[in-house]
Amino acid sequence: MLEPSHNDELPAIPGKRYFTIGEVSDLCDVKPHVLRYWEQEFPQLNPVKRRGNRRYYQRQDVLMIRQIRSLLYDQGFTIGGARQQLSGGANAEQATKYHQLIKQMIVEMDEVLDVLKAS
Repeated sequence: MLEPSHNDELPAIPGKRYFTIGEVSDLCDVKPHVLRYWEQEFPQLNPVKRRGNRRYYQRQDVLMIRQIRSLLYDQGFTIGGARQQLSGGANAEQATKYHQLIKQMIVEMDEVLDVLKAS
């Protein structure tokens, strides 16, 4: 199973429906031009495009970008190897997505608990 190691250091994903490329860049610690390049290289990454060709990413896109980032930067895969890893292992991909979602939910629940303790 893929283990994203440095994704724990990234900020929590806010509970929004759509994110701009600048917001995703900050959330994933990746420059916007890298995100645009990854869109060409990874067919799984397909943000909604609105007027003026503006990109709007959804939560699953942000999770996919974090997974791609982990494969490339943390685990040392090449672009081709990461593409193959993402498309080849459907079960591993699902397990990693669920793992990331669970971690995200734990972080969000901890934040709610902190708010409740403070009041």
